Amino acid sequence: MIDTVLFDMGGTLEDIYVDDASKEASAAEVLRILAEKGYPMSMDVPTAVKKLAEGWDRYAAYRGPTNRELKPEEIWGNYVLPEFGLDFETVKPFAEELAHMWEITYYHRSLRPGVKEMLEGLKSLGMKLGVISNTASLYQVFWILKEYGIRDYFQDVTLSSVTGYRKPDPNIFRVSLNQVQSDPSTCAYVGDTFSRDVIGPQRVGFAVTFHIHSHLTASRDKDVPKDVRATYSIEDIGQVYTILRDTQAKERTAG
Repeated sequence: MIDTVLFDMGGTLEDIYVDDASKEASAAEVLRILAEKGYPMSMDVPTAVKKLAEGWDRYAAYRGPTNRELKPEEIWGNYVLPEFGLDFETVKPFAEELAHMWEITYYHRSLRPGVKEMLEGLKSLGMKLGVISNTASLYQVFWILKEYGIRDYFQDVTLSSVTGYRKPDPNIFRVSLNQVQSDPSTCAYVGDTFSRDVIGPQRVGFAVTFHIHSHLTASRDKDVPKDVRATYSIEDIGQVYTILRDTQAKERTAG
């Protein structure tokens, strides 16, 4: 019987997307923060957008094959900002400020409709709840869960920026399982990508996986084998509760 449900963050609990406006806004914020810290840049926003994209591409080339996540000062100091003339030691004191800003500015974020009701329903079933998120910020996920008013539903929040491992690496799932003290055979995972949120939990032995489509699904699942399938493909986040409620009721009747 399922007693634990763990969730992806961006694209799952929240709708998330990127557009030209968010790219420009985040680049402008980088320039503002650098100037505020005493490192003004003689470049316009479009140039900054281009240089930042190149920096993130360099970091993606590292983390993609390894499924490792570096600390904010390493990401910004060694990959994103070197072409701005800044290095690790310079960036270190304000790297988390940059990382946090980036996560909430580069991405448009909003809580999916029905999330609170779904979590309340799972809580009423006696489920343990947690979040496992790939993020380059140490604190942003905690902050935004609180902003959404749903932080207190979760017994654990496990982040790649803290563990050093990115989904689908098994280690990030194992950290969360140890935190919530659950066996994977009694766990369900809910996410919006097959490459991270279905393959990862299945490798660790989760009993159930839910896949929900998001704006990011297609871009992150380009190379996923066609035979990869979630236990349930859902259109509405509320289905996580109704499916597990009905399954629990059937198991109790059968028992």
